[in-house]
Amino acid sequence: MERPSELREPEAREPSDPPEPKTRVLFVCGKNRWRSPTAERVFADHPDHPGLECLSAGLSHDAPTPVSVDLVRWADVIFVMEPVHKAKLAARFRDYLASTRVVCLSIPDRYREMDPELIGLLERRVPPHLR
Repeated sequence: MERPSELREPEAREPSDPPEPKTRVLFVCGKNRWRSPTAERVFADHPDHPGLECLSAGLSHDAPTPVSVDLVRWADVIFVMEPVHKAKLAARFRDYLASTRVVCLSIPDRYREMDPELIGLLERRVPPHLR
């Protein structure tokens, strides 16, 4: 007996179908040492937000991964931790930000990497801005 169409299992994708596009997310803080690496780790494999490709960078010249034109152009959305980061990003990369959303999370520089309070803030403030 045939089940009603609304209860049918979705058809499996053909192996030749292109994969679903990922949303490319760049997390930025000042030095890329604590906040942005934490955000990258939290959201890279977050079970509630599949389909994200995450990287992190810092605005300081001595950051382990400094923000670059290539990173800005790569990102679909950029999350900065503080308003000053948004201003610096706009000043340095204005010509490359026209089609990129930049969201300020307003998370101050008082957390260490993987601090549970920082993770909680990120998990509350990032998802509303993900497509």
